[in-house]
Amino acid sequence: MDGRTAPLVERLPARAFRARAARGPDARLAEVLSTIVDHLARVVAETGATRDDLRRLIGFLTEVGEHTSDQRQEWVLLADTLGLTSMVEAQSLRRPEGATPNTLIGPFWREGAPARADGESISIDGKGEPLVFAATVTDLDGLPVAGAVVEVWQANAEGLYENQEPDRQPEFNLRGTYRSGTDGSVTIRSVRPGRYGVPKDGPVGRLLQALGLGLMRPAHLHFRVTAPGFQRLTTHVFDRADPALDCDPIFAVHPALATDFSRGDDGTLRAAYRFVLARARAGEDSV
Repeated sequence: MDGRTAPLVERLPARAFRARAARGPDARLAEVLSTIVDHLARVVAETGATRDDLRRLIGFLTEVGEHTSDQRQEWVLLADTLGLTSMVEAQSLRRPEGATPNTLIGPFWREGAPARADGESISIDGKGEPLVFAATVTDLDGLPVAGAVVEVWQANAEGLYENQEPDRQPEFNLRGTYRSGTDGSVTIRSVRPGRYGVPKDGPVGRLLQALGLGLMRPAHLHFRVTAPGFQRLTTHVFDRADPALDCDPIFAVHPALATDFSRGDDGTLRAAYRFVLARARAGEDSV
């Protein structure tokens, strides 16, 4: 054996792993893990990975596990900041051209957001700069979707969700569930959402900082829109003027999801957005 056979030798474990896994009972698990191992073999060969690199990687993954608990999911944060979550979301629910893009739901959604009347505020504590958000729900032909359930949740002006600080914010503050009118419209009163950063006190945050990557998420509101006969839409709407729009650490920003937050003639901060729903495919749940 000489040095010219080294690349082949380095990849032998990957080939052996695939062959052995193929004999197991779970074909999907075998295919996914074998493909990951194939790619890892290429990473080792292409980067010239060293023993020290491997020790640092194992140490990092160990830290991720140690920082994960019932209150904190560092593994989910890692998947988000590597873009893995957004890639899987985009592939899992492909939408036709013209439909509003789907995004990840994020860690701060919670069930049971209270029903709100059209024009009612979701700001229970009244803190922050008032915002009037005019939403419209239509289909791909531009026809209004009446009776759609429009759920909204957001951070306050300090960039914190109510379930992050239950002792400071009222329960379900800045959360609500509306229904679109016969013209597909919904008026939501709220406050301007603040930017916030992904946690920087754990291994994922430290990794991003070591790479010189930004931690701040651009200001946004979250929406989940459902209507019979349509695909459920889970998405963000971003402030187009936010300087962090081009460097969202979880890769949720899409050009079609940005809108203007501007002052009307009365001085009130206003924003508007049209949610375009796609028809559910045959055999596909609409909610």
